[in-house]
Amino acid sequence: MSDGFFKVQDVLENYKTAVYEKDVERFLSLYAPEIHLYDCWGNWESKGISSWNENVVEWFNGLSEDGVLLKVEFNDLVVEENSNLAFAHCAVTFAAHQEESGEKLRQMTNRFTFGLKKVNETWVIVHEHSSLPINMETGKGIFNLK
Repeated sequence: MSDGFFKVQDVLENYKTAVYEKDVERFLSLYAPEIHLYDCWGNWESKGISSWNENVVEWFNGLSEDGVLLKVEFNDLVVEENSNLAFAHCAVTFAAHQEESGEKLRQMTNRFTFGLKKVNETWVIVHEHSSLPINMETGKGIFNLK
């Protein structure tokens, strides 16, 4: 799908576009076949691209069924990299907009950490961890803390 992601920021820009367009193939091209994810939603973890594929298809299909476009914004991004490995962390805001009217319906912000490696001169995500702080009194995740 891609000619290559030569900067970590290329991966993140393609992440935003793939989510907005609900393009499963483009989205999965960002990830290594051996991806290991810890996600806030659904499964405790996903190991391997086929497991992640199932989650992504369900996510994008749900957005389509609801008539929602999801805009992604990376905030407070920090990237550390050397020639073959990179580490990035940030706050990621997902804003849902009605596909027909463009009206903003809701948004939430998660904390994300990405581990990337260079394969054939292109960056791929090998580890992703998303999280939310937890309210200790209610046991529920705290959205939009920032």
